[in-house]
Amino acid sequence: MNKNIFTLVFVVLAIGLVVQRLENPQVRKPSANPLVIDFNDVQDFSNLRPGHIKRATKFAIESADAILDKILAISNTDRTFDNTMVKMDDIYVAIESVWSPGYLMGSTHTNKDIRDEGLASSKTIQKYMTDLALDEDLYNAVIAYSKSKEAQQLAGYKKKFIDDTLLDYKRSGFSLPKVKRDKVKKIFNELADLGLAFNKNISEYQDTLFVSAIEIEGLPENYQKERLQTNGSYAIDMSYPSYVPFMDYAISGDVRKKLKFKFNNRAVDSNLDVLNNIIRKRRELVDVLGYKSYAEYRTEDRMAKNPQNVWDFENDLKDKLRAKGEMDIAEMLKIKSSRTGTNADVIHVWEAGFYENLVLKENFNLDPEEVRQYFEFNNVTEGLFTVYQQLFNVKFKKVENPSVWHEDVLMYEVFDRSTKEMIGRFYLDMFPRANKYGHAAAFSVTMGKMTADGYQLPATALVCNFPKPTEFQPSLLTHDNVETYFHEFGHLVHGVLTQAPLMSYAGTSVARDFVEAPSQMLENWVWQKESLSLFAKHYKTGDVISDALLNRMIAAKNVNSGTKALQQVYYGVLDFTLHDGYDPDGDVSTTEIVAQLQNEITFYPYQDGTHMEAAFGHLNGYGAAYYGYKWSEVYAQDMFSIFEEKGIMNAEQGMRYRKIILEKGGMEEPLMLVKEFLGRDSNSDAFMRSMGLE
Repeated sequence: MNKNIFTLVFVVLAIGLVVQRLENPQVRKPSANPLVIDFNDVQDFSNLRPGHIKRATKFAIESADAILDKILAISNTDRTFDNTMVKMDDIYVAIESVWSPGYLMGSTHTNKDIRDEGLASSKTIQKYMTDLALDEDLYNAVIAYSKSKEAQQLAGYKKKFIDDTLLDYKRSGFSLPKVKRDKVKKIFNELADLGLAFNKNISEYQDTLFVSAIEIEGLPENYQKERLQTNGSYAIDMSYPSYVPFMDYAISGDVRKKLKFKFNNRAVDSNLDVLNNIIRKRRELVDVLGYKSYAEYRTEDRMAKNPQNVWDFENDLKDKLRAKGEMDIAEMLKIKSSRTGTNADVIHVWEAGFYENLVLKENFNLDPEEVRQYFEFNNVTEGLFTVYQQLFNVKFKKVENPSVWHEDVLMYEVFDRSTKEMIGRFYLDMFPRANKYGHAAAFSVTMGKMTADGYQLPATALVCNFPKPTEFQPSLLTHDNVETYFHEFGHLVHGVLTQAPLMSYAGTSVARDFVEAPSQMLENWVWQKESLSLFAKHYKTGDVISDALLNRMIAAKNVNSGTKALQQVYYGVLDFTLHDGYDPDGDVSTTEIVAQLQNEITFYPYQDGTHMEAAFGHLNGYGAAYYGYKWSEVYAQDMFSIFEEKGIMNAEQGMRYRKIILEKGGMEEPLMLVKEFLGRDSNSDAFMRSMGLE
């Protein structure tokens, strides 16, 4: 995602940076504020108290305004890239110094006042950024510089930065009369408020299904013990470590149906209206800006370039996946028919995980619960560290007694093995708790930036919700959990290993439909014997996972690859449908769209009375961009083909990947980076092989 003035929005990958503070007497630096720190220091999260984020936000905005004043004070004839464009990037740095850690606290802190303050800060900053994006004086300064002789001769990332900035000015309505620009500003602010409300309603939603001893049959003993209530019932909440195993293992289809109904109705009472308002405001925005749809607006500055390319991509993928999906469903129906003594002809949404597991067990002698025994969290972490450290020539050093926001959070420093220099930091917040962000994501805390004092050390927080260790057993991850861990850690290293000179291009600040590719590429290491043997050890005996079990896992890799991929196509098409012509005030509701597309694209019929869109957070954060998951996977698998050929632990190729893909961030167009790494044009051959389609 290109992080210039107009695209500084919070998404699943939150971003931020600590900035060297201005020595400006007019900007009063708060004393003893955990978020207002010196250059390359760390935030004192453990001492964060209500009021700190609010005061730090005020300081960040004042600091940004002081930089803006300096830019505007320069004569147009004296403008240079350094005193205008770099300083514009410095404004974003000042803002991000509080925006990102504040938003992280709003998503993870245990204190409600601090969470609310973090989200309120984000709202304040988003409104400030909207004002800045529509600041006519700054626009005139950039235009004046763009016409200078120096600007006309720019090359590389500098030329890209001025070009991207000018494009985004156009996308913010600067070709329009002032009255329309004011309307654009108002809509951006309203969208910021709606987006924060949508996310908050999801994260704060609580619901529990209480089941009997008979109804919980099929679940592992430790799972049952952890949820046993004093009255003899069992509490199944909506967190993933609770919900997913129940859907996969519970014998009772009726109870799975009840839980699926609850899960797909999270935040329904509040968010259906919020979602409709988001869609309305996005339609209103693009109408003012002169775009045919929000999808057209969103794709303009991405790899896809226009909606038609996305529709072609999704429809082509849907057609190619159909045959594999039919094979997947046929295998599940065969088992269902045998179990029920009927000629089963449908797999319901609440049966998908259950019968997929039975396919693994009966066709491949693969029990996911047996596999979990080999993926104890600490062992997986150690193995993941080994893989990433070897590939990218870095060393992770644990920080003892770090200042963190919860006792579960760990902190590490990252060193380059060759130079021995520290190049970044990261945090791990890996287990669920009440009111914490409920999915898995990498949140930037600090973003890279070249300054007069050296390179600003980036920091990223990995926030996950893996099963927490209990008195009954340690944290045991499913293989899907392990894949998620490797994926999200890929985002983390993308942020931490950056060497981009501008914050606007640091780390994951790449085209949005490419942002997943570097992480998706790194998922492949959880399917390779050489890497799995490093950490897949039985949590009781310490025995390394056997070749026989590994072979069964790898053989079963593409079980339901068709149905799973079609599910992703469905999500992408749903997102795009709602943003490419859909009218929330028309005759069709978002839920009717959900039902229609689910029945048309997936093999699992829509469950009457559910409204999954109310808790589908990506409709807010991604908005006409969810297609990027599959889009970027094509490039991810193509890049992995190099490691397949040269060796998956090949340090030379790992360093090429670090230098070309990870360090450069958004400095060059993604297609050019991929081509440089591959040494050829990209194609979809490896992607199709990865799906078991060739």
